Amino acid sequence: MKTLIKNARIVLPDEIFEGSLLIEDERIADIGPAIQIDAGETVDAGGKFLMPGVIDDQVHFREPGLIHKEDLAHASRACAKGGVTSFLEMPNTKPPATTQEGIEHKLGLAARSSIVNYGFYIGATTDNVAELAAATRTPGIKIFIGSSTGDLLVDDQEALERIFAETTLPICAHCEDEKTVRENAAKFADEKGVAVHSKIRDHRAAVISTTRAIDLSTRHKHPFHVLHVSTGDEVGLLRSAPEWVTAEACPHHLLFNIDDYDRLGSLVKMNPSIKTRADNEKIWGGLLDGTIEVIATDHAPHTLEEKDQVYPNCPSGLPAVENSLALMLNEMNNGRCTIEQITGWMCEAPARIWNMKNKGRIQRGADADLVMVDPELKHVVRNDQQKTKCGWSPWDGEMLKGWPVATWVMGHLVSRFNGEDWDINAPKSGQEIQFERPA
Repeated sequence: MKTLIKNARIVLPDEIFEGSLLIEDERIADIGPAIQIDAGETVDAGGKFLMPGVIDDQVHFREPGLIHKEDLAHASRACAKGGVTSFLEMPNTKPPATTQEGIEHKLGLAARSSIVNYGFYIGATTDNVAELAAATRTPGIKIFIGSSTGDLLVDDQEALERIFAETTLPICAHCEDEKTVRENAAKFADEKGVAVHSKIRDHRAAVISTTRAIDLSTRHKHPFHVLHVSTGDEVGLLRSAPEWVTAEACPHHLLFNIDDYDRLGSLVKMNPSIKTRADNEKIWGGLLDGTIEVIATDHAPHTLEEKDQVYPNCPSGLPAVENSLALMLNEMNNGRCTIEQITGWMCEAPARIWNMKNKGRIQRGADADLVMVDPELKHVVRNDQQKTKCGWSPWDGEMLKGWPVATWVMGHLVSRFNGEDWDINAPKSGQEIQFERPA
C-alpha cells in the first residue's frame, strides 16, 4: 500500500520542507520536493503542515475496571481525532498494573481495540521491586509519591531508595507530598467549595515531593521524569537538576489557574491542583527555554455526574487527549510558540525520553505516524463532538484556531476532518510500541 502526500509543509527535525512524502506500507519511504510515483492514494495537503504523530506519554484510559468513564476503544478514537498516534498509559486501573502479567493483560486488551499505538507503565508498590527490575514490554516505572491509595502510594523513603537503586527502567512520578496534603486538609477542613483544593494541594506539597524525587534520581544516577509540573518553583528546581532528569507540562497547568474555579468549578479539579496565573507564566517559561521538554495531557476522564458531586467527593481529573494539539496550535496562532516547538514538545521529546523505536520524527524509514495540521482552521470545542467516552471537555464552547485535519497511524488513515466533525476510521492499525534499551 502506497500513499503520496503532496504540497505539504513537512516539519522535519531541522527544517520545514515544502514538498511530498511517500508512505509505503507502515513506513515513510521517501521525502522530496515533487515525488513522481503511482501511489494507490494521493492526498493534496494544499500547503498544510505535516508533522509527526503526537505522542502522549501520560494518559489514564481506565481499562480494565473503570470502563464506565473511558475505555481503550473510545480513548484511541479520541487520540486519532486529536492527532495523537501513540500513548503511554498509567498503571492505576483496577486491578493496577504492578506485575508483568498485568502489563501483558493490558497489552492484549489494546491489541484488540486500540486504533493508535500503545504502551503501558508498570506501577511501583512498596514491595514489588523485583517485578520492576525484571519488567519488559513497558516504557518504564510509575511511582505515585502522593495522590494515590493502597499499594500504589509509595512515600516510604526506604522503598523509594530501593526502587531507584535496584531497577534500570526509566522512572516517572506524581510528585505531591502526602504529609503536607494531609496537614493542609486538616487546616482547611472548615472551608467549603472546590477552590480550597488548591490550598490543600499547594505549592509546598509539589515542591517538597519534586525536590525529594530529584534527590533520589541524582544520588542513584537514575533516569527520572517529573510528571505534570504545576508550579513555577518546580521549574527552578529543574533548571539545576542533572541532565537525566526531564519533565513535562500539561495543558491545564498552562492554560487554567485558580481564577477559573468560579467559571468551571469541579471540572478543573486536578491532582496536582491548578495554581496561579504567575505559575502559568513560569511553566511556559520553562517550556520555552527547554527546562521542560514535554507536553502531555494526564487525560483522566470521569463522568459529568461524578464531577458534579460536592467537593471533596468530586474526583480529580479531566479529559484532554483529543484537544491538546489544537490547544497548542491555538497558542501558536496567539504568538506564544512555533510549530517546530510544538513538534519538539509533543513528538520528538517523548519519543527520545522513553527510547521509542522509529517514533517522533519524520524521516525515511520511520513509522508512518503522521498528522496533517491546518493552522487556519477555526472550530469550536463541543461536548457533543467529543470522542472520549465521558463525552465532555472543560474547553467546551471555546473557539480554537489550528486543528489536526488528518491522522495516519502506521500508514493507515484513521481520522479526517469532514468540514463539521472528524470521521474516525478504525482499521487494525495500532501497534505495541517498541522500546530500545541499553545493552
